[in-house]
Amino acid sequence: MNGARVLQRVARRSLATLHTGLALIGLAAVCAGLVVALDGDAVRRALPLLTADASSVSVVAEGPIASGAVETPVEREQRAVTDYIARRYRVSEAAVSGYVAAAYRAGEQYSVDPLLILAVMAVESRYNPVAESGVGAKGLMQVMPQFHAEKLAGRGGEEALLEPEVNIEVGAQILREYQRRFRDTEMALQMYAGAVDEPNSQYASKVFAEKARLEVLRQKARKQQSA
Repeated sequence: MNGARVLQRVARRSLATLHTGLALIGLAAVCAGLVVALDGDAVRRALPLLTADASSVSVVAEGPIASGAVETPVEREQRAVTDYIARRYRVSEAAVSGYVAAAYRAGEQYSVDPLLILAVMAVESRYNPVAESGVGAKGLMQVMPQFHAEKLAGRGGEEALLEPEVNIEVGAQILREYQRRFRDTEMALQMYAGAVDEPNSQYASKVFAEKARLEVLRQKARKQQSA
């Protein structure tokens, strides 16, 4: 009998707890609805401000990109040269951009016209960085490693000639040495090709013709800057 009473008490307490819990849940739902209803206007008023803030952030974010996109005269010149080479020789524009930048760096380092360096690349390898000739010339500027081992000693040796940056640096260095020795670019080019006795300097003529095409692009880029 006592056990039955205990069970009844437990049941009543459980039922009361359940009712209280449901009541609290209902109250929370009502409060949430009131908050939404009360704050709806505030949210709507805030939306234009949030949108405006987002727009201003976008403008600020675009500012540095826009300013960074302004080209220097040299960058404009390099871009024009890159576009031309990529189209004419059907080479990846990204790859050519690297070759052109390296040629300008090497040209500045060794006091050689970068367009001359690029013209030599065009004649020697048509901008193929892994080109190898039957006599052992390698890379973009077809450098002969057996004749220039001292230049390669600190750059990784013969195999490094298949790296565009190294090949261009060594090729520019060789060109500069020949220009100093002969004090004549045509003879320097003939020496570079190992064709000093070639009739009419045909190799140099090919290089000069390619350089002249690049020179037109350079002059156009410079005129755009001065306009």
